[in-house]
Amino acid sequence: MLKLTCMPANLPPQYFEAEKRYRAAKEPEEKIAALEEMLAIMPHHKGTDKLHAELRRKIAKFTQEAERRQATARRAGFYIKPEGAGQVMLVGLPNSGKSQLLAAVTEALPEIADYPFTTKTPIPGMMKFEDIQIQLVDTPPIGYREVRVLLTNALRNADLIAIVVDLSQEPISQVETTLQGLREARIEPLSDDGAQPIPGTYPRRMLIVGNKNDLAGSQQNWEQLRSQYANRFPLVAISARESHGLDDFKKAVYHGLNIIRVYTKTPGSKADLTDPMILQKGSTVAEAAESLHKDFHQNLRYAVVWGSGKYDGQRVSKGHVLQDGDIVEFHI
Repeated sequence: MLKLTCMPANLPPQYFEAEKRYRAAKEPEEKIAALEEMLAIMPHHKGTDKLHAELRRKIAKFTQEAERRQATARRAGFYIKPEGAGQVMLVGLPNSGKSQLLAAVTEALPEIADYPFTTKTPIPGMMKFEDIQIQLVDTPPIGYREVRVLLTNALRNADLIAIVVDLSQEPISQVETTLQGLREARIEPLSDDGAQPIPGTYPRRMLIVGNKNDLAGSQQNWEQLRSQYANRFPLVAISARESHGLDDFKKAVYHGLNIIRVYTKTPGSKADLTDPMILQKGSTVAEAAESLHKDFHQNLRYAVVWGSGKYDGQRVSKGHVLQDGDIVEFHI
C-alpha cells in the first residue's frame, strides 16, 4: 500500500489521526470521509502539491467504487427512495415481527411467516400519523449476511432506526445483537447529550419497539427492557398481531424523528392546515422561510406566529424558534 505521508510537509497531528481512520476504514464512504478530512487539514504549499494530488486521486477512485455499489443496491432493490415526513428503518432479529408491524400500520403487504429470513429485500410502506405520512421500511433480519453490504447505505441514510424485539423471548440480548450488527456497519445511536460522535461512524436516532406484548412472559421482559434502556432510548410496547399499542407506536415514531409540523398562511387568508411544512425540531422562522424558497429567506422582514407566541398573531423575529403546530405568516 502506498504510504500517503511519504514526504515531509509539516503535517499536524490531526492529519495523522484522520489517516489512521482511513487505513482502518472498510467501506468506500468511510475512506472518502477520512481522505476529505485529511485534505482539509493539510497545509497548502509547494511541499504538499504531490500529496494533495494523491489524495484527490484516491477520493475519485473510492467515489467511483461507492457509486458502483449504490448502482448494485438499486438493481437489487435495496435503494428505497425517501418519501413523506421521514424514513424509518425497521431492524431486528428473525421473527421479531417487523413484517407484521409494517402490515399493521401501512398498506404494504410483506410476506409474513413463522420461519426466519422471510424478508430478503427492503419493503416500504407509508404510515399515516394525523395529517402526515411517514415511510416505514421493513428490512432483512440482522444476521442475514448475504445482504449486509447492500443494506448498509440504506440504514446509514435513515432518519430513524426502529429496533423491533420479541417480548416473549429474552429482549436484552436481542437489542444487544442488533446494536452489534449496526455497529459492524459503523452505525451508532445518536446521543442527545451533545457528545461528539465517534469519528468515521454514522450516528442515527433509534427507537426500541417491544413487539408481541400479548404473549406469556412479555410483561416481565418489558420491565427488564425498560430498566436496561430507558435512559438511552425511547421505548414503546405493542402487539402488531393484535393491534395493541399501534397509536403509541405512531406517536413514538413521530417524536423519534425529531420533527415538527408548521402551517403557513398568506396575509388576509386562512391558514392551510392540510399540508404542513416538516422541519427539524428547534428550527427558526428564518429556516422555515428558507425551506419554502430562498427568496423568502433573503427578503423576509418578519413573521406573525399563532401558537408558540405569548399571544396569537404575535409578530416575531427571524430567530424565533417554532413549535409543533405553529401557524406562520411570512412578511417580505
